Amino acid sequence: MTDIVTLAGVVATKPENVRTSTGLTVANFRLASSQRRFDRATSTWVDGDTNWYTINAYRWMANNVANSLEIGNHVVLTGRLRVRNWTSGDKRGTAVEVDVDSIGHDLAFGVSHFTRLKAAVPAEQQGAASGDEAPEPDPLDSGSHDPAANDIWSTPVTGAGLSHDADGPAEVESEDVSDTEKVPF
Repeated sequence: MTDIVTLAGVVATKPENVRTSTGLTVANFRLASSQRRFDRATSTWVDGDTNWYTINAYRWMANNVANSLEIGNHVVLTGRLRVRNWTSGDKRGTAVEVDVDSIGHDLAFGVSHFTRLKAAVPAEQQGAASGDEAPEPDPLDSGSHDPAANDIWSTPVTGAGLSHDADGPAEVESEDVSDTEKVPF
């Protein structure tokens, strides 16, 4: 049985992005999750214990995690919990890991800007079967082979917004808005 968890915490270590010998991209980092509670006796907020998790992201998400997250970022994530015991010489312990299904910045602590990446598929892979048989295209590949060039959902939005008509996406002109006008409070 797989335990699905949702965690909120702070990125405590720089996300490390590695490629395994089989070509799988993996990113991992440590997440610190602390609980705060209000102590009525002293009328102050008190920090509770900190839970530490090793967060693992795979494939495309690994690249996105490594390029998007920094130490100190507040994040919210959902994933599959794995608890395992380890032994190293005289030392023994328990590792708590989460294989991420979804992750993003916690907007309670700041503003985030999202850019969707184009899914570039090399010409030799266009006819390949879907699933595990076909190698996964690299989302950071900036090669000229781009079958999703006309896909409105794969085009990064860099302007004020998009409007859609029969010919596809079109830029919408907008007035320059100061940063103070963007925040409603």
